[in-house]
Amino acid sequence: MNARFAGIGAWLHARAENLLAAMLAVMFTVFILQIFFRYVVNFPVGWTHEISVIMWLWMVLFGTAFVVRDNEEIRFDILYSAVSDRWRRVLVVASAVMLIVLFGISLPAVIDYVMFMKVEKTAYLKIRFDWLYSIYAIFAVATIVRQFWLGYQAIWGKGTEEYDPTKVSSGV
Repeated sequence: MNARFAGIGAWLHARAENLLAAMLAVMFTVFILQIFFRYVVNFPVGWTHEISVIMWLWMVLFGTAFVVRDNEEIRFDILYSAVSDRWRRVLVVASAVMLIVLFGISLPAVIDYVMFMKVEKTAYLKIRFDWLYSIYAIFAVATIVRQFWLGYQAIWGKGTEEYDPTKVSSGV
């Protein structure tokens, strides 16, 4: 059963990477269009800037929530690599608890604000801001779930991998 869930998880992760790549392609294409309209046609358009900003916002939050793996996250390398496996697990649990509490406290206000923003729309494309900023609420929930999982793993078994900053890769 675990192999089946792992396969489904790997497939979902690959689709999230595909979606992130598509967002990057859209942002790049619109950026090139913006340059073309402004400097070649001499007709600056605002919708290209709007799409670029929207894609950047969604890429950062969606990517952090669903694509970036835990071992690719930023860490305090000097402290993290200097302690034993037991203390690394303590640091993971402490940071997980702190993030769960902070995101948990802010989540009701985040959802309330996102829902309130349905009254506003973007200037050019008229996209409702609640749809636009909904990615932050999704990011917050995904972060809480991820931190629960990391804390659970650190407490009940799986220690963090031995960290070697000389072997950091690009994730490929």
